[in-house]
Amino acid sequence: MNIAIISDIHGNMEALSAVLEDIKKQNIKKILICGDLTMAGPEPAETLDFIMDYAQNNDVEIIRGNTDEMLVKATGESDDEYTPPNKIMAESLFYAQKLLKPEHIEFLKNLPPQKTVKVGKSSILMVHGSPRRNNEDILPGMDEQALKEIVNGVEEDIIVCGHTHLPAVYRVSYKAVINVGSVGRPFTEDQKACYIVLKFDNKSKDFRISLKKVEYDVESAAKKLAAQPFEGADKLAQMLIKATSRYPE
Repeated sequence: MNIAIISDIHGNMEALSAVLEDIKKQNIKKILICGDLTMAGPEPAETLDFIMDYAQNNDVEIIRGNTDEMLVKATGESDDEYTPPNKIMAESLFYAQKLLKPEHIEFLKNLPPQKTVKVGKSSILMVHGSPRRNNEDILPGMDEQALKEIVNGVEEDIIVCGHTHLPAVYRVSYKAVINVGSVGRPFTEDQKACYIVLKFDNKSKDFRISLKKVEYDVESAAKKLAAQPFEGADKLAQMLIKATSRYPE
């Protein structure tokens, strides 16, 4: 059985459509989504509308990311832990909150922070950042001991995550730890939409990992994002074309 794992869509409908078309061409029926669905993207409400409908009609598992949690809980007050310290990211959050309907917020509110999924003989733990926190980074080039501490106590065979927008694969403590990268705001050099396919052996726990990168109309997505009426939207849009840092400046 083959499954696709995607994360960090961030309201980029153009990237999501391209990725789903690529998944369809491979005849993959099951998709895991590791959160960050809509904030800081070209089409926040439209993307969430699509995801909600798609989840009702397909074999999809979805968890809540840290920005999904922000959309539900952020108040904008100076001492609010859910309001991003980066001003442009905060402005994108407030703009998305204005766009989203009550049913959107309810959908995000009801998503689980983590989820265990069985595929064949293997168990997969879906998290956004790490098993410990939805905003903890699992990055390329991490120290093995640090990873062992992060996965300590996890019973599942495979841990899949996103959050950093950078793909990474590890084997540690007899587990696979896989950061699937980002569909809608990739921080890789080529800026293609990124996701992972796992190909399972039906008779054992063996599997193969394939990193997929998909071209989409980046210029169109950036133009839509730059046109949004909040301060810094143009700088956020430029990150779709070339991400020179983790946060817009």
